[in-house]
Amino acid sequence: MKGLTTIEMKRFNYLSSELDAAYHEAAKKFGLSDSAMWVLYIICDNGEPCPLNDICKLSGISKQTINSAIRKLEIEQILYLEAFDGKKKQIYLTEKGRILAKQTVVHLIEIENTIFNSWEKEEREIYLELMQRYLTMFRNKIKELSI
Repeated sequence: MKGLTTIEMKRFNYLSSELDAAYHEAAKKFGLSDSAMWVLYIICDNGEPCPLNDICKLSGISKQTINSAIRKLEIEQILYLEAFDGKKKQIYLTEKGRILAKQTVVHLIEIENTIFNSWEKEEREIYLELMQRYLTMFRNKIKELSI
């Protein structure tokens, strides 16, 4: 079934995979698993307390994988959970966790911001608009699938 993907789509997929690989490389340099890095990233990005559901939603990582990462980070005294509003849980960083976040994901966020802000405003808007349009259309097509 060779040749089904257009050259542009191959490039798109390649760049997407390479971006994932770059984030994986960052996690390795930080001494973190990918999922632990994303947990810390989302907490730093959204602030504390951070609802557990938000981490699952925003990371795109399975709930089981996120829960495993959180348990490990709890054991390492990086974060802790507190119940709120019934069964829901929210996450807080410990002092050790705040130090780790500043040494790792805060640097990553700063790198992202520096790169993104180096683009012209119009370039950022076009990029975001196209990514949003692609995502919306892709999700709609997935819903239409019948096998």
